[in-house]
Parts: sequence; structure tokens; C-alpha cells
Amino acid sequence: MSYPFSISARDMEEHLVQEDKTPVLRFITCGSVDDGKSTLIGRLLCDADLVFEDQLADLRRIGIRGGNGEEIDFSLLLDGLEAEREQGITIDVAYRYFSTSKRKFIVADTPGHHEYTRNMVTGASTADLAIILVDSRQGILQQTRRHSYLASLLGIRHVVLAVNKIDLVDFSEPVFDAIVAEYVSFSAKLGFASITAIPMSARFGDNVVLKSGQLPWYQGPALLEYLETVELDPADKQRASRFPVQLVMRPNPDFRGYAGRIASGKIAVGDPVVVSKSGRRSSVRAIIAPDGNQISAAEGEPVTLVLADELDVSRGDMLVDPASRPFVADQFQAHLIWFDTNPMLPGRSYLLRTETDSVGATVTALKHQLNVDSFVREPAKSLQMNEVGVCNIMTQRPIVFDAYEENRSTGNFIIVDRVSSATVGAGMIDFPLRRADNVHWQALDVDKAARTALKNQKSAVLWFTGLSGSGKSTIANALEALLHTCGKHTYLLDGDNIRHGLNRDLGFTAADRVENIRRVAEVARLMADAGLIVICSFISPFREERRMARELLEEGEFIEIFVDTPLEECARRDPKGLYKKAFAGNIANFTGVSSPYEAPEDPELHLKTVGQEPATLALQIEEFLRRGMEEKQRLA
Repeated sequence: MSYPFSISARDMEEHLVQEDKTPVLRFITCGSVDDGKSTLIGRLLCDADLVFEDQLADLRRIGIRGGNGEEIDFSLLLDGLEAEREQGITIDVAYRYFSTSKRKFIVADTPGHHEYTRNMVTGASTADLAIILVDSRQGILQQTRRHSYLASLLGIRHVVLAVNKIDLVDFSEPVFDAIVAEYVSFSAKLGFASITAIPMSARFGDNVVLKSGQLPWYQGPALLEYLETVELDPADKQRASRFPVQLVMRPNPDFRGYAGRIASGKIAVGDPVVVSKSGRRSSVRAIIAPDGNQISAAEGEPVTLVLADELDVSRGDMLVDPASRPFVADQFQAHLIWFDTNPMLPGRSYLLRTETDSVGATVTALKHQLNVDSFVREPAKSLQMNEVGVCNIMTQRPIVFDAYEENRSTGNFIIVDRVSSATVGAGMIDFPLRRADNVHWQALDVDKAARTALKNQKSAVLWFTGLSGSGKSTIANALEALLHTCGKHTYLLDGDNIRHGLNRDLGFTAADRVENIRRVAEVARLMADAGLIVICSFISPFREERRMARELLEEGEFIEIFVDTPLEECARRDPKGLYKKAFAGNIANFTGVSSPYEAPEDPELHLKTVGQEPATLALQIEEFLRRGMEEKQRLA
């Protein structure tokens, strides 16, 4: 890459102004492994004279194919991870910025391996266009279909079908035509606005930057020419203004500003705005940018807005155009892409994060899974890694959003595991569930405090957890009898009894077990609200579901009791003959044998049952409750 030795200050200023006005195209490269994605972008940068001499020298030093000193391995410009260079594959998403006189570009080179689908989703989430590579020798593969479907799902509407390695099939027009016909046929239902097919050889540069003389039958543009001229959304298409508040600025009592990045549209001084959650109205008094005050700001600009009125606005709120307001709801349908090796289970509690908000959320229903290879809807009870499903999601409080197809910035979210803090899924919101508009909390005159006062007790949920045969039900039954003699109002929810009625429709898969505990936790919450001491005896093998039950209740109201009995002792007791069947393989998903049990890490009570009588252990729990009640009365 070279530049003139001298340039006037005026020319430089004009150049920078023009550069700032140059439109930006974000695109990704994707496809199957070894289709040549990294090589294509490396060749594009080199042939367009967009690589520095020292980078080329480095490539010549470490990237000579076969060590013969004749051919540069252009893929190494993007495959920066040591593991990628060793394996010859792309693992991470490699971003590169470059520009020509006509356009600026941000390209994401995404992995081709199936297990790195999440990385491909990351790269596609902000892209305007996808270059989908196909090896001329292999044609359309499963990953071609998968990546095309995901590109469509993520809102990409323009596709370049790069039929690569055309030199290895003797620059054959029939081979090219057959691949294009097959791709156009299967992608017809994906809703792409345009599909442009280009035959090329990334290795030798045919049709990458310049038209190739080896392909006289091809009359279309070379890749760079197409990227420079492709028309995306019309310039006059104006989306509604959206300003998610990321930070409230209060450097002194006289100043209140709201910092963030404009997600869509434009905002100008004097424009009316609405706080999306509260509905409070104001107008923009000032717009403060990094370089000072300005009259207006557009999509993508980081600014601080100062309003004409003092309003209650916090992180997670969104300032919007009053004439085009987003949805505010706690229930919605979404397409969900699952990333984690542990499956997504409806009923399990996760964290849902938007651009500025974070809230507890549960998948209330998995309506169907989408087969990304055949595009067929299939029934499913869970989502495995890299699978896509259509779900109903409920959040603990309302969030602000648009439909993803209308606004990608405000219609997306990620799902985070509460324990590991790992991002386990990504979603695109379809629409709010209308039933959320019809269901509201009804104010009641008699509350929990009044009910517990009448019973002269503190409501609580005593959650017994442990292996089958550990003694949970026996101890729980003894405890209820003891509390009853003390005049306490109780109710015992037992795992087996519940499955005869409320949960008779559920089996013992991981998904059904999550739903089993979710229902029980909701019933226990209602009973605690009635002022009862609720005794729950359930294996409840997963920590996440016990955490979910705890979070439904008030602080200190959930008491986890770990009935700790070794597996060998439980199997020796085997009161129902279940262990014998499980060890023989006649019972699937049996906790402790063919399904895991996640022991509590910090329970309120840890009962070791070996050598202890159930009545003695019940007395320990009753004493724990009595001490807690006395402490509460003392503090009151």
C-alpha cells in the first residue's frame, strides 16, 4: 500500500471529509470448511493494494505454500490465531476494515466448522451482505444450507454466491450453472432480496478484484466491483429513532444527561421524545457528542442527550419517537439459536440481555425446532447446541423491543447462564404475545402479612432435596406432624403425589423435570402467599431449578434442606425397588444412576441421615424454624 509523498493540508482535510461521507458496507464470508473464505479476503486485500509491505513480507516469510517461495498463502492475513494457523481453519471471527474510493468495508471472516456456528452468528448479526462460498468440486453442502438459513434468519437480504476454485474444474460453465441453479432453488424460501453468483478462483485472483480472462462466458462483475456498487436499503428509508440509555450522567446537581449510542433513526435538538417504559414525554434540549454540542445525531453515533424536563430515566429505558413507539412487554415470541453444550430446557431460568437491559427470563414454550438443513418445523422438548427453535419467552419484568425484522438493533437479545455467566443463546424477537396486554395484576385488600398474622406464624417454603430413597418424604412427613401438634398451618407437597394430579402429564426427561419443578414452585409460592408453611419434598436434581424456586419467594422465605444420603445407602434401602430396575437399565433418566444429581452448594440445612432417626432430624428443622421466628420477633 502506498501514498503520495506530499499532500497539502487542504487536500488532506477534503480527503478526510470525503472519507467520512463514504458509505460503509458490512459483510461476512461463510460456507463450509476449506471453501477458501480466508484466502478470498486475503487475495481481495492484496490485489486491491490494501496490504502494507511489511505484512506481505511477513506472509512471504511464514506463509509460502510448500516452501517453494513462489506462492503466498493469503489466508494467513485473517487466520491470526495460532491454532488456526496450525490446523488451517478459522475458529474465531476475524474482522478487517478496508476502503476504496467508492466505499468503506468491514468484513467478518467466520468459521466453517459446525461447532463454531455461534461465531458465524456473531459475525452475521451486524452484516448487510453475505458472501457464501462454495467449492466448485463439491457443490452445495449441508453447511452451505445452514449458513444461508442463518444469514436469512439474522436479517441479511443480499447474498453473493462465490463459486470458488473454478480453476479446479477447468473453468467449467456447466458446473457453475448447476451449482447456481441448485442454490437458487433451495434458497427461494429464505427471502433474500438479491443473489449474485460469481465464479472465481481466490487462490489465483480470478474474478476477485479484476475480471478474469479465463472465464469469457461470464459477463457479470468481479467481486470487488460488485461490493462497491451493490445497493442495499434505499437511502431515503428512515427508521424510527431509538436511543437506548446506557448510562445516566450526573457530574453535578445541575446536570443530568443520558449517554448511549443511537440505535436507529435520527435525533435533533427540539425533537419530542417519550420514555418507552413510563410513557413520560419531553423534548431534546441538547445533544453532546465527543467533540462538543451538535444540532443532530444519526444512527450509530455515541452521544449524551439532555432533556428539557426532569424525568425518571435509567439504564434499560429507551428514548423514542412518540409517533412510532416500540413494544413494552414481558412476553413475546422469538427465534432462538442455542450455543451451549447443555441443552435449552423450557421452564429453566436464564438471564436475558438486550443492548442495555438485563432481566431474568424463562422459555415458557418451545413451539417447534427448525431443521436448518431442510427448513422443516419439527416438534422438540429442548434445543441442543447449534439448533434453532421458535419459543415463547417470559421475562420477570417488561422490556423494550421492536420486532427484529423491523429493527435488528432493538429486536435482538442474548441468553446468559445464571451460574457460569456464559452466553448460551441468541434470539430475534418476532412479536409480543397479545395475552400480555390482557393479563394484569389485580390489587387485593388482604395480603400475605394479614394472612400470616391471622395464623400467628411466618410463611416459609421448606424445600427438601436429595436422591430417591434418601428419606426426604419420611422426614417431611414427620416434620409436618410435629408442626401440626405445635398449632402451625402447613401443607406438604410430595413429588409422587403431585405426579398423580397437577403433573400427571409430565415424564422424566430433563425438560419434563424442569417443568415439574417450575409448576411446584409456583404452587408453593401461592401457598406461602396464603400464609402457610409449605413443605416440598422433591428430588429436584438441578441447581438451576432450585434457584428459580428460591427467586420466586421473598428474601429468607425459601429454606433449602439437603437430605444427604450416599447413593449406596439409597440403593440398599430401595424402598420402591427403583434402583434395582435402574441398574438393570429398565428405567431411563434415573437420578444418580443414568441422570445427574447436582447437590446443593450452600443449603440452609444439611441433614446427614445415616445413623439418624427421621423424628430426630424433624426436631432439628423445627428448632431451626423456631430460632428464626424468635430472631425475627427480636428484631421487630
